[in-house]
Amino acid sequence: MNIKPLADRVVIKMTEAEEVSKGGIILAAAAQEKPSVAEVVAVGAGGFVDGHEVKMELKVGDKVLVGKYAGTQVKLDGQEYTILRQSDVLAIVE
Repeated sequence: MNIKPLADRVVIKMTEAEEVSKGGIILAAAAQEKPSVAEVVAVGAGGFVDGHEVKMELKVGDKVLVGKYAGTQVKLDGQEYTILRQSDVLAIVE
């Protein structure tokens, strides 16, 4: 089953948290930070939202930074995704 976002929404999948610190210490699951980097897996068509034209600047495969509590989490076929508006994306990671 595929998710097709509408208007200016995007579907992202969060990346896995680091299990080893930069100093080489293995982190327990409770000590790991929630990742804020995600991969875009689907993009809406854009169009008019609230009377303003929205051009989609994101594309599938982009790595992006998102806020900790941004979007709505959904679970589909055992995978967890987040659906949010393009304006909720903070930055593209290059």
